[in-house]
Amino acid sequence: MNWITQPWPPWASGILIGLTVPLLYVFAGKAFGISTSLQEVGALCAPNSRWDYLSKFDRKGNLWTLVFVIGIAIGSFVASRFLSDEPIEFLPEAFETGAGAVKLWVGGFLIGFGARYAGGCTSGHSITGISNVNWPSLTATISFFVGGLGVTWGLGHWLF
Repeated sequence: MNWITQPWPPWASGILIGLTVPLLYVFAGKAFGISTSLQEVGALCAPNSRWDYLSKFDRKGNLWTLVFVIGIAIGSFVASRFLSDEPIEFLPEAFETGAGAVKLWVGGFLIGFGARYAGGCTSGHSITGISNVNWPSLTATISFFVGGLGVTWGLGHWLF
């Protein structure tokens, strides 16, 4: 049981995440991605919306995305609380203030907007898109990394 409470090597986790793509294709006929669940929530909350983006969304056919994201959240909670030698804090202390909450909301909005604007999230583009040899996904993935590095090593020092 000790092996499950220790951090796994990145290559092992990468292989397991990578296997998610073909397993979803083979067993469910679905593509791996997370951001579609945001559209699912919007479509469920506003089924009579004037926006085709929400009103014509196949809510029943894409309900699995919401279940998938909820499963990720529950699995992450169980792993961090019960399958770890030292439980991991949900949020760093700096984000438990009013200013921290604003940063989280703004960051979440920008990530959600960017994912929809780019036609998918990092999971969809980087894992599914590249494995399907989708060149726009490679461009999106490179942009994600360049943007992340720019904020982490540049702009982020002024904001955080």
